[in-house]
Amino acid sequence: MKYTLITIISLFAALTVSAEVHPGIEVLRDRGFDGLQGKRVGLVTNPSGVDRQLNSTIDILYAAENVDLVALFGPEHGVRGEVYAGGKVTDGTDPITGLPVYSIYGAHRKPTPEMLRGIDVMVYDIQDVGTRSYTFISTLGLVMRACAEQGIEVMVLDRPNPLGGLKVEGCVVEPGFFSFVSEFKIPYIYGLTVGELAILLNEDGLNCGEKGNEEPLSCKLSVIPMEGWHRDMLYVDTRLPWILPSPNVPNPSSAIGYPSSGICGEFNGFLNIGVGYTLPFEVFAAEWVDAQALKDRLDSYGIPGVAFRTIHFTPFFGSLQGKLIHGVQFFYTDYEAAPITLVQFYVMQAVGELYPDRNPFTAGGRNRMFDQVCGTDYVRINFGKRMKVADILDYWTKDADAFKALSQKYYLYN
Repeated sequence: MKYTLITIISLFAALTVSAEVHPGIEVLRDRGFDGLQGKRVGLVTNPSGVDRQLNSTIDILYAAENVDLVALFGPEHGVRGEVYAGGKVTDGTDPITGLPVYSIYGAHRKPTPEMLRGIDVMVYDIQDVGTRSYTFISTLGLVMRACAEQGIEVMVLDRPNPLGGLKVEGCVVEPGFFSFVSEFKIPYIYGLTVGELAILLNEDGLNCGEKGNEEPLSCKLSVIPMEGWHRDMLYVDTRLPWILPSPNVPNPSSAIGYPSSGICGEFNGFLNIGVGYTLPFEVFAAEWVDAQALKDRLDSYGIPGVAFRTIHFTPFFGSLQGKLIHGVQFFYTDYEAAPITLVQFYVMQAVGELYPDRNPFTAGGRNRMFDQVCGTDYVRINFGKRMKVADILDYWTKDADAFKALSQKYYLYN
């Protein structure tokens, strides 16, 4: 077959279109809002709930014919992203649509029956980051539980997992360590889209709630899948705009850095991880660190797929605001091979070897939160003794294969 220039351009255009990922909100719109027609709709969302033209899911549903959007539900940071990390979200009125906004990150984290009164179907549309300790999936689970109790349908509009759909790392949560940052018995990195995770939780039970002992409940669940997404895609492969789901995750690299440094970052006075600077979750630094010595020690470990460079910077805000600090920035040269959640533990090991008096566990003030984020106290107890990754490696990796086998039956994408 002879290919003219026009034919080649047409073929390229077809390949380009096929490579685009369309999130659930676009698929729902293209289907004429099937499943919402003639129903009173509640919506859990934040600024990341947009189409590729940056139209808000709020505005899309509010303007849709024969769809009655009646209430909005504000997770951490609020529906319009107006609340900073950890700040309480309050009830109010959306200034654009005039709809009531109910807080589910304040006095209540689970919608009350009064909030849900008059709703036929609850829609969830938030960009996930693929890490268990990020609160939005906990919100999703509590919303599903509340809707199950009230006989209300739940519809999840799916979005990409910025970590891809192949990487699973970290142990599952143990009894006694369930919390809002470890709501479910899943690994720290779970390798599912939020829609796939919702199906797994719904069919395997919404275990286990903040007390770790709530009875599993199933809701009437539908997931609007994406078009064009594949499991080996990182967010940069999707050609979708990245809208920060929270203030300290401003770009896709922040989402990948979050599980690589966020556990270490629970110790506020130990190492700065870039929060307060332009590289949130992408560095490890402190005033007292010799940057070159730290890089050399980390390089000596031969961690697969990871490279380090020295960095010196002055945070704009936070406890080290205005102070020059020193450390390393990390990069993934082979993301598939890299044990991304272990990077922070290798950094802590290197710091322990170079600065034996800098043990973050001895102060004790953040140990409980560290345990809750890890989903166990095994890591703290055993890693804290010698600060050696070898002492926790088998435990940290013990659940990944079993979870992969369990979760594969819920895959919506190849």
